[in-house]
Amino acid sequence: MDDRELLTVVMGIVGKEKCLDDCAEVPCGDQIMVVTTDMLHRTTDFVEGMSDWQIGWMSAAVTLSDIASMGAEPKYLLIAVGLDTWQNLAGVMQGAQDCCTKFGAAIIGGDIDRHGELTVVTTGLGLVDKHHLVRRTGAQPGDLVCITGIPGQAQARLDGYVQYEKALFEPQPRVKEGQHLGRVGASAMMDDSDGIALSLYDLVSVNECGFSLDSTKLPVPAGIPANQARELALYGGGDYELIFTLPPQRHPIDGISYTVIGSTISEKVVVIDGRPVEKRGYQHLWE
Repeated sequence: MDDRELLTVVMGIVGKEKCLDDCAEVPCGDQIMVVTTDMLHRTTDFVEGMSDWQIGWMSAAVTLSDIASMGAEPKYLLIAVGLDTWQNLAGVMQGAQDCCTKFGAAIIGGDIDRHGELTVVTTGLGLVDKHHLVRRTGAQPGDLVCITGIPGQAQARLDGYVQYEKALFEPQPRVKEGQHLGRVGASAMMDDSDGIALSLYDLVSVNECGFSLDSTKLPVPAGIPANQARELALYGGGDYELIFTLPPQRHPIDGISYTVIGSTISEKVVVIDGRPVEKRGYQHLWE
């Protein structure tokens, strides 16, 4: 049992349409307010060696990344911190504050309590013009499949490549890129925090199309053997790049860095060089 399977339980109660995107949507005049919540724990999310400041930074960054994936501008963050020891609080809060400041959001409230392990819950709110909102749905056959940055770096650090520690400990949400992609007409988008492969399967589940990747176009972490680097780029979690589809007439896009890694196809499959991509990546699992 994994978190995606459990999501079907939630869908059965609140409705599938409310569970399809990285954020919920609230009409706000000519704009849409997007709202999202993340919960991170020391045992499952915070890697040994992370400072309290980096834990706070990551907690804010993962939520701001969800807002970015909808093409929205982050505005506000609520943060609830469950503490097993009170000494962690100042560093966690400063890290979250610094992340919000860098990406244009403000912490406006939250909660503090005692907990069995360090746990941080962040709720983010952002705004986007309703014409520039990008959902996971909207991909069409013939669109280009694209990704910002270089995937696989966070997983590379988990696999022992210490040169990629900052990528894992201090992720950089693609806030400006997300807004720009919304304005220029990206057809579908999400972040790739669970890995490219799982992200594309998530997109297949809500679109009437599939995805064909070209391994020669896939950006990979440098300084790692080629086969391992490709594996990290496809299946590694912990990155917060944006994976998106783009009508070919809108390519290239000035002002942001991204790579075209494939195209959207009519068959609801995910393939690379014509072969099926395994459906795996970062997942929460239950026995």
